Amino acid sequence: MNDAATVRRGPGGEAVDGVLGALADPTRRRLLDLIADRGEATATTLAGRLPVSRQAVVKHLAVLDAAGLVAGHRAGREVRYAVRPAALDDTARWLAGLAADWDRRRADPPADPPAPPSGAR
Repeated sequence: MNDAATVRRGPGGEAVDGVLGALADPTRRRLLDLIADRGEATATTLAGRLPVSRQAVVKHLAVLDAAGLVAGHRAGREVRYAVRPAALDDTARWLAGLAADWDRRRADPPADPPAPPSGAR
C-alpha cells in the first residue's frame, strides 16, 4: 500500500494528487464545468459567471493548468482556456482501481485476530 505522503500516479503518469487537490476547491470545480460547457472560455467570461474577481479566476485557472486539467492558448489579447481530459481520466482510473480494492477487501475480510490470553489486559 502507498504511504500517504507518496504521490500516486495514474496510468498515464499524471499526478493524481495534483488533480485531487485542484478539484478540492468548489470554485475550481465550477470553473471546470463552465469551460467544459462552453468548449473554451476566457478568464473575463468566466469571472462574469462567478462571484469572484477576474484576478481570482486567473489564479484558480493557474492551479487547474498546473494539475493538467485545463490549457490556455493566446488568441490576440485574450487567453482562451479549454479542458484537457487526460489528467481527469487518469484520476478516474486510479479511483476506480482504489474502489475495486476496497470492494475486494470488504468481500474477503481478514480473519479475526486471535483472542488475547485469559487474564491479559
